[in-house]
Amino acid sequence: MAININSVYKAVLVVLQQEKRGVLTPVEFNKIAAQAQQEIYTSYFDELNLVLRMPQTSLAYADRMAILDEKIQIFKRNETKTTALAAGVLTTTLSNVNELGSVIYLAGAPGTPLVPAGREVQRIQEQDVYTVNESPLTKPTTFYPVYTYEANVLTFYPNTIPAGANMRVNFLAYPVDPIWGFNIEPNLGNYVYESQNSTNFEIHQSDQPLLVDKILGYAGVMTKDQLVLSLASAKEQQINVDNQK
Repeated sequence: MAININSVYKAVLVVLQQEKRGVLTPVEFNKIAAQAQQEIYTSYFDELNLVLRMPQTSLAYADRMAILDEKIQIFKRNETKTTALAAGVLTTTLSNVNELGSVIYLAGAPGTPLVPAGREVQRIQEQDVYTVNESPLTKPTTFYPVYTYEANVLTFYPNTIPAGANMRVNFLAYPVDPIWGFNIEPNLGNYVYESQNSTNFEIHQSDQPLLVDKILGYAGVMTKDQLVLSLASAKEQQINVDNQK
């Protein structure tokens, strides 16, 4: 479930008022909120990298891998793309891709069912295209095609795959930037929230306290948690320096 952007903005404004730090305008809040959400989203993968190195538990509600997967699955997408042949190259374009997953060849173009539906296409690097195509053992075929992925463009080999073939692409998307939509009240001049023009946070609801904390940090309010983390980080850096002497 998405985090309501209005509830986050209200929480931030309350703390700012208590700390007498002035008012955070909606335009400023939207910019900070997008940055904070992106940092939390990126931290999921750093945490996943650490969890994979640690002993795991299968206990319900204590499985850190399952908890992380629940957060990441919000951004899992799959799209069916149609290939196009241009200048002898078979390509299709993607957008908003953070991490590309598998690519599945669903079927040939209408009337040309040359390849069984559901065959996974192997990915190769751009610099390997010439070598792969030159070897009789590794040369791609319509039965075992390959693809490269550069600058959000999928290029498929061989180009004998029918143009208009369907490819199901699985990937992780970037979170959409949150927007606190508003109008200005004509008489009082204050900001009025408009839900229809707003975009909620996409990250997991359990990260709402961390989200508020990060936004407050950018707004110049150092909470107790942030202060403790800052002191701990400084102490750890000092220990590392002492150990290197």
